[in-house]
Amino acid sequence: MSEENDLIVVYAGTSVDASFVKSLLEGNGIITFLEDKMMGTLAPWIVAPGGAGAVKVVVAKKDLDKAKFIVQKFLDERASD
Repeated sequence: MSEENDLIVVYAGTSVDASFVKSLLEGNGIITFLEDKMMGTLAPWIVAPGGAGAVKVVVAKKDLDKAKFIVQKFLDERASD
Protein backbone atom coordinates (compact mmCIF):
# COMPACT_ATOMS: atom_id res chain seq x y z
CA MET A 1 0.00 0.00 0.00
CA SER A 2 1.41 3.39 -0.91
CA GLU A 3 1.80 6.02 1.79
CA GLU A 4 -0.95 8.24 0.32
CA ASN A 5 -3.40 5.38 0.81
CA ASP A 6 -2.52 4.89 4.49
CA LEU A 7 -5.65 5.18 6.62
CA ILE A 8 -6.02 7.90 9.24
CA VAL A 9 -8.73 8.47 11.87
CA VAL A 10 -10.35 11.90 11.37
CA TYR A 11 -13.20 11.58 13.87
CA ALA A 12 -14.15 9.43 16.85
CA GLY A 13 -17.46 9.56 18.66
CA THR A 14 -20.84 7.92 19.03
CA SER A 15 -22.21 5.63 16.35
CA VAL A 16 -24.78 8.24 15.29
CA ASP A 17 -22.27 11.10 15.04
CA ALA A 18 -19.70 8.95 13.26
CA SER A 19 -22.30 7.84 10.71
CA PHE A 20 -23.28 11.47 10.14
CA VAL A 21 -19.64 12.52 9.63
CA LYS A 22 -19.16 9.56 7.27
CA SER A 23 -22.12 10.78 5.19
CA LEU A 24 -20.77 14.34 5.10
CA LEU A 25 -17.37 13.16 3.91
CA GLU A 26 -18.78 10.78 1.31
CA GLY A 27 -21.05 13.56 0.06
CA ASN A 28 -17.86 15.50 -0.64
CA GLY A 29 -16.27 12.66 -2.59
CA ILE A 30 -14.13 11.19 0.21
CA ILE A 31 -14.18 7.41 0.65
CA THR A 32 -14.54 6.54 4.34
CA PHE A 33 -14.62 3.52 6.61
CA LEU A 34 -15.98 3.09 10.13
CA GLU A 35 -13.91 1.25 12.74
CA ASP A 36 -15.38 -0.21 15.94
CA LYS A 37 -18.95 0.35 14.73
CA MET A 38 -20.17 -2.87 16.32
CA MET A 39 -19.01 -1.84 19.80
CA GLY A 40 -20.59 1.59 19.45
CA THR A 41 -23.86 -0.05 18.43
CA LEU A 42 -23.91 -2.84 21.03
CA ALA A 43 -22.81 -0.76 24.01
CA PRO A 44 -23.37 2.94 23.24
CA TRP A 45 -23.37 3.85 26.94
CA ILE A 46 -19.63 3.16 27.18
CA VAL A 47 -18.72 5.18 24.10
CA ALA A 48 -16.89 8.38 24.91
CA PRO A 49 -16.10 10.77 22.05
CA GLY A 50 -12.55 9.95 21.13
CA GLY A 51 -12.31 7.52 24.04
CA ALA A 52 -12.89 3.86 24.75
CA GLY A 53 -15.47 2.27 22.51
CA ALA A 54 -15.73 5.27 20.18
CA VAL A 55 -16.65 4.64 16.57
CA LYS A 56 -13.88 6.00 14.34
CA VAL A 57 -14.19 7.53 10.88
CA VAL A 58 -11.17 6.65 8.76
CA VAL A 59 -9.99 8.17 5.46
CA ALA A 60 -7.00 7.79 3.15
CA LYS A 61 -4.06 10.04 3.95
CA LYS A 62 -4.43 11.75 0.57
CA ASP A 63 -7.87 13.03 1.67
CA LEU A 64 -6.79 14.13 5.15
CA ASP A 65 -6.74 17.92 4.65
CA LYS A 66 -10.17 18.04 2.98
CA ALA A 67 -11.62 15.64 5.57
CA LYS A 68 -10.23 17.63 8.52
CA PHE A 69 -11.84 20.80 7.16
CA ILE A 70 -15.24 19.10 6.82
CA VAL A 71 -15.03 17.48 10.27
CA GLN A 72 -14.04 20.80 11.87
CA LYS A 73 -16.99 22.53 10.21
CA PHE A 74 -19.29 19.79 11.58
CA LEU A 75 -17.84 20.24 15.09
CA ASP A 76 -18.12 24.04 14.93
CA GLU A 77 -21.76 23.91 13.80
CA ARG A 78 -22.58 21.33 16.44
CA ALA A 79 -21.00 23.46 19.17
CA SER A 80 -23.03 26.52 18.15
CA ASP A 81 -26.35 24.67 18.53
